[in-house]
Amino acid sequence: MENRTALLVMDMQAGIVSRLPDATIVLSNVGKAIAAARHKNIPVIYVVVGFRQGAPEISPNNKSFAAGKEMFAGINMQEFMAVHPDVALQEGEVTVIKRRISAFTGSDLEVVLRSSGINHMVLTGIATSGVVLSTVREAGDKDYQLTVLADACGDADEEVHRVLTTKVFPRQADVLTVDEWINQ
Repeated sequence: MENRTALLVMDMQAGIVSRLPDATIVLSNVGKAIAAARHKNIPVIYVVVGFRQGAPEISPNNKSFAAGKEMFAGINMQEFMAVHPDVALQEGEVTVIKRRISAFTGSDLEVVLRSSGINHMVLTGIATSGVVLSTVREAGDKDYQLTVLADACGDADEEVHRVLTTKVFPRQADVLTVDEWINQ
C-alpha cells in the first residue's frame, strides 16, 4: 500500500497555546511544518478539543475534564475551539472536534483518515503529555505509521516532554525535528 501522509495540528487553540511557556517557539515550528506540508501537497488536518454548550459530554468520572466542567459550560465553545491565528486553517482544510484527550476519542478522525487513504500521520500539538501521547498510543494500536515532530510539540513540563520524545515515543513513532522532516 502506498504511503499516504497527513500532518495533524492538535489542540493549537488560542486558549491552550496561551498556557504554554514556550508557545512562540512551538507556534513557529508548527507554522513551518504546515507550510512544508502544504508545499508538498500533504493534507493538514486540525484537531481541536471542544464540547457542546453546557459540556454534556464531560462525565464526573473523568478526572481530566470534570474539574473544568463549570468553566467549559460557561464559555463560548466556538471561540474556545478557534485555532490560534499564527497556524490558521486554509480553505478546504479539515477540522476534527474531539471530546477527550486522544485525537480519536469522540471524533470522526478515523473516518477522515480512511476516506483519504491516510496511513501515516505526522503529529504536532499541545500538550506532549496530553493529545500527542494519547494519539501516539491509540494510533500505534490502530497500525498507523507515525512521526512526531518533537520541536512542534510543547508541554508545560519540559522534562516530561523530553522523556516522552526521547524514550517513550520512539517505541511507536519516528521522532524528528521539523527541519529533519522537511529535509528527508
